Amino acid sequence: MADLETELRFGFLVHDVSRLRRNLFDRAFKPLGITRSQWWVVAFLSRRDGMPQRQLADELDVGKVALGGLVDRLEAAGLVERRADADDRRVKRVFLTPEGKSLVARLRDSSTEGERRLMEGVSEGDLDVAVRVLRTMKDRLLGLLGPDDVVAGLDEDNENDVRVLARTGSGAARDEKGGRGEGTVGEDRRRNGRG
Repeated sequence: MADLETELRFGFLVHDVSRLRRNLFDRAFKPLGITRSQWWVVAFLSRRDGMPQRQLADELDVGKVALGGLVDRLEAAGLVERRADADDRRVKRVFLTPEGKSLVARLRDSSTEGERRLMEGVSEGDLDVAVRVLRTMKDRLLGLLGPDDVVAGLDEDNENDVRVLARTGSGAARDEKGGRGEGTVGEDRRRNGRG
């Protein structure tokens, strides 16, 4: 077990890397006219287009109000559209428009390039160890917090509080089997029996 000073330095390092990575991607997305939070929604829809809005909020682990605002802005920009469910008109499904699908391809290119630049000089072995350690810590934190605490820690009014944790298929994140980490916090909670 590491001493307290090492543990604190590790915590600060994780925080700094996360903050700086967000800044890098904000810079890459700015010319494309989309925020990081909007990218999370668009990227998730690119994998599961037509999801009910409530389910999308659950999968992204954000409040309905926060997601509603994100979808409103994406809809106003012509990137997504809401449609009533064929079986239950009270349910609104969210779909990417052709413009949204085109943007996804451009965003993936920007994201992949950012990940490539970020990971220069990091070996596959080092990346595998880092991902394994962070996955263990994340699973442990989810277990310690429990589902109520995880959800209570989110700010429904803050668009930047989307908690997907860099797991939208944007590039470098890998799971223990060497594949890309594709889950969300909501999926992780369900996998661990807490949601």
